Parts: sequence; C-alpha cells; structure tokens
Amino acid sequence: MMRTWILPIVLVLSGSAVATGQFLTGSPRTAAALLLAFLAFAGMYSPIISPRSIDAREAQHRSAADGRPVVFWRSGCKYCIRLRIRLGRSTRQLHWANIWRDPAGAAVLRAANDGNETVPTVIVAGQPHTNPDPGWVREQLFPSA
Repeated sequence: MMRTWILPIVLVLSGSAVATGQFLTGSPRTAAALLLAFLAFAGMYSPIISPRSIDAREAQHRSAADGRPVVFWRSGCKYCIRLRIRLGRSTRQLHWANIWRDPAGAAVLRAANDGNETVPTVIVAGQPHTNPDPGWVREQLFPSA
C-alpha cells in the first residue's frame, strides 16, 4: 500500500524544494506557480483521485453478473490515468481492481499477460485486452451506441 504513495510524496517534496529555492532567490510568484504544478501532478498520481477499487474476485463476480468490463490497474501508471481521463464519467461503470492492493488480482493479471503485470488490462467476457484504446473500452460499455 505504501508504494502507491511514493511518487506523490516525491513530487510534493521535490516541488517544495524547488519552490523554496525560487522563493529564496526572490521569485515568489515563480515559486508559487512551480509548487502548484508539482502539487497538481502529485494529486493526479495519488490514490486519492483513483477510481474505487474492489478485489479481483469481486470484480469478476460483478462482471459476470452485469457484463461490464474489469480493469486491472495500479496507482501512478500513466496509461491507467490516460484511460481514466479519456473515459470521463464512464469510468464509474467499470469494475476496477488495483493490483497493488490485491495480490490475487496481480496473479490473475499475470495469468492473462504471460506472467507480466501490464496495466491497464481490461477483461471483457473473459478475454484480456492489454492497454486498449479508451474508445474501444467505451464501446464495450455501450455496445449499441
């Protein structure tokens, strides 16, 4: 669980150091702008704004019941962030399983990806699709649209 916070913490500390340096050299506006930029990136990579995760077993059970895809992901993955952003509100309709919080989910992911923990991997009707196009994922949610 701690490793999900490593990148955001490093970004906050780095931003603080850079902003302090700018402030001490007499550039308070630059310092504030840089600190805000680092904080924005830290927020984007933090687990706070991540989708609500459930364990892989529950995600697969729900997917079997409602037909919605399961997304295996992890915090800090730029491809997972891209998928979330491009899906917009549709993100809430997927079943998300964080492989860093669920060792069984990581095992399912490795089985689907020849031993690799490649994320995001979307499982639709039992078939894994590694790093799929967000438009394709949206089509799986609304096949008739």
